[in-house]
Amino acid sequence: MNGHCAPRFAPLRDLLERRLGEGEERGASICVVQDGEVVVDIWGGEAREGVPWERDTLVNTFSVTKTMLALVVLGLADAGELDLDAPVARYWPEFAAEGKAEVLVRHVLGHTSGLPGWDEKMTVADLYDTRRAAALLAAQKPWFEPGNGSGYQAISHGHLLGELVQRVTGRSAGTVLRTDYAEPLGADYWLGAPESADERVGVLKSPPHAPDLGEFGQRALLNPLFSMKLTTTREFLGAELGGFNGQGNARSVARLQSLVSHGGTLDGRTYLSPETVERIFEVQSDSPDRVLGHRIPFGMGYALPTPDLMPTPSGRICWWVGHGGAVVVNDLDRRMTMAYTMNKMAAELVGAAKTREYVRTTYECVAA
Repeated sequence: MNGHCAPRFAPLRDLLERRLGEGEERGASICVVQDGEVVVDIWGGEAREGVPWERDTLVNTFSVTKTMLALVVLGLADAGELDLDAPVARYWPEFAAEGKAEVLVRHVLGHTSGLPGWDEKMTVADLYDTRRAAALLAAQKPWFEPGNGSGYQAISHGHLLGELVQRVTGRSAGTVLRTDYAEPLGADYWLGAPESADERVGVLKSPPHAPDLGEFGQRALLNPLFSMKLTTTREFLGAELGGFNGQGNARSVARLQSLVSHGGTLDGRTYLSPETVERIFEVQSDSPDRVLGHRIPFGMGYALPTPDLMPTPSGRICWWVGHGGAVVVNDLDRRMTMAYTMNKMAAELVGAAKTREYVRTTYECVAA
């Protein structure tokens, strides 16, 4: 085990150390930022066979990437470049096709756009051509009435919001994330990682079995179907798949997301106004999600407190997970962000048992 841990968070360190020792984890990192201070920054295990997980090891964070895209979109709204309550078609006229003229930006942020996946059979190469893939979504009929409950945009989320960012700024979402957030904050997080990062990326160990999926889940999550071996290829790492291929570790995730838990200001610089941060908590849907099957209250870009899936208190808390177990929790009432990343994947798409235990232990330490 490496890194540092404030004494009151020793149970969290001990939990990770035990799991690494017993093989429940292969390699992992946990970071907690509270009131501007990094109180936990620990890591251990292997990044790949025979190679230790180092301080600067990166790993695919899967859908935790969506929270980074949320920062980008909220930042554009804060700057007046994008109106969260405006139709997507105001910025992306082709999107109005097939009855989508009234789909709002906040519908996309909250997974209620009706576009959780593609009608057309997709390949991974199709996903890499992000603008063409986005155009296919723009041309589609929604799978359900937009704004009427959620259908988790597992893969399509990044293409939808990425195209919106491109239309508004003339820059890719990965570029905006890097230049406006990651670089100023010194966060080693990448959407579209450079070749120089390749040797630092951990190898994922696939979950032991696939989750059970309903019809919507199969259509959204298995198109395209791909092997985890793909996630260390140069093509994958260099792509900007804003729904699921951000590369980082717990430290960089917590650093960036602590913008939210700290009210939009870090190190004396304001990145998001408190008013914009509060918009995260405007509920867009609070019903069983058509893709994931769980009842999940979605705000703008994040899930809101969901005791059955994530053991957080009530209050101004927003969170999301990545396939396999990665998580970030932003708690504005406690000015705290907790993040966990790993390379041994759990089977659950959301609410993995080991993830819940890390979050529960973190809150027990905070309360001690």
